[in-house]
Amino acid sequence: MRGYVQIFTYGCQMNDLDSQKMYSLLARKGWTPTEQTDKADLIILNTCSVRQKAYEKALSNIGRLRRYKRMNPSLIIAVTGCIAQQKGSDFIDRMPHVDIVLGTHQLHRITEAVDARLSERNRLIDIRLGDCIPSMGVIPDSGFVVPSHRAYINIMQGCNNYCSYCIVPYVRGREISRDHEEIIEEVRTHAERGAVEIFLLGQNVNSYSGGASFPDLLRKIDAVEGIKRIRFTTSHPKDVSSDLIGCFQSLEKLCSHIHLPFQSGSDEVLSLMNRQYTRKTYLDLIRRLKAARSDIAFSADVIVGFPGETERSFRDTISLIEEVRFDVLYSFRYSPRPGTKAAEMDDDVPLEEKKSRLKELQAIQRRITLENNRARIGKAEEVLVDGTSARHVDQVHGRTRQNAIVNFSAPSSLIGSLVNVRVTRANPNSLTGEII
Repeated sequence: MRGYVQIFTYGCQMNDLDSQKMYSLLARKGWTPTEQTDKADLIILNTCSVRQKAYEKALSNIGRLRRYKRMNPSLIIAVTGCIAQQKGSDFIDRMPHVDIVLGTHQLHRITEAVDARLSERNRLIDIRLGDCIPSMGVIPDSGFVVPSHRAYINIMQGCNNYCSYCIVPYVRGREISRDHEEIIEEVRTHAERGAVEIFLLGQNVNSYSGGASFPDLLRKIDAVEGIKRIRFTTSHPKDVSSDLIGCFQSLEKLCSHIHLPFQSGSDEVLSLMNRQYTRKTYLDLIRRLKAARSDIAFSADVIVGFPGETERSFRDTISLIEEVRFDVLYSFRYSPRPGTKAAEMDDDVPLEEKKSRLKELQAIQRRITLENNRARIGKAEEVLVDGTSARHVDQVHGRTRQNAIVNFSAPSSLIGSLVNVRVTRANPNSLTGEII
């Protein structure tokens, strides 16, 4: 055994998947996972810089680990992901307790980097962005895929859109897609392991170009035996094609949910954001998606307080939210990301105004979410059971095809199964039901 490893993960589902892959690569070399920081011989911080909160939390934790290094000088500390990509050698200069810095294209080098450090060679820094990303093809070992009935698959990475506020193209690079045949083989592998739901990941999945179009890839996955559900995230509105919309009409395994960030309801702000669509075209997409799948549910991202956002612009955002009636809305105050075009703009919305707008928007969304949940009372929903309740030992929880969380009384033996549940109560962020 090489020792114990702990990975702290910040940010998105893609980072969660990257951590599963690193755990798997290290386990194959004899490392054992631990959740006890004082027991770890190797600590990895897999970071995110897209959101300010995740960025600050990761940096704080990196600083906190100094004392563990003082207590155990042989402890190896590695920083990976977006912040590693941004800061590079700055970690070594300012945080000498950090031993390894691997950027977003170099995660596959984690075992090599650790072995080198164990051999008392120089600390390794690699933040090169290349034409391929080997880690995308790493399939996590089954023991690190939780829950085992849902498999996350990275189909592409990077972004070519350069939205003015977004750091992703700079830390993840330009779009790189995996070959569709390799993806289908991975889907089959997960199906053979017992996965019933496939969740496709990428910064912009619907611009996928790995030898097949994204709708063609969905159709190929739909044909894989054993797979019962397909989900994906994230989509860019400008790349939602008629063919993709048609998939919601023709593919039974494709779930009735799409995450479609709109960011602002104001054309003026959307232009400043370089989002490459208008309020009208976004709402038209919503209408066409509803026509293709009447029970489809929507989630999205939205930013308040972007440079140039007036009170009128904010009201346009509120009216779009009222019109679409999202089930879930991930809402954020604008904060400049260093190196982006927006960081050069005048951040002219006062902090208190940003807070006030965000508070109002979130209150409206809470009302809409609860109203949407109440409309589901009495309906029968197909639920994929994910796990047991943390509060009630006799309850399990799962997700509907619309991605709504449902809690209901049932034995834990049903985890990983698809069951029919009648909704009996609406809660602010979930549903309560009874098994049929």
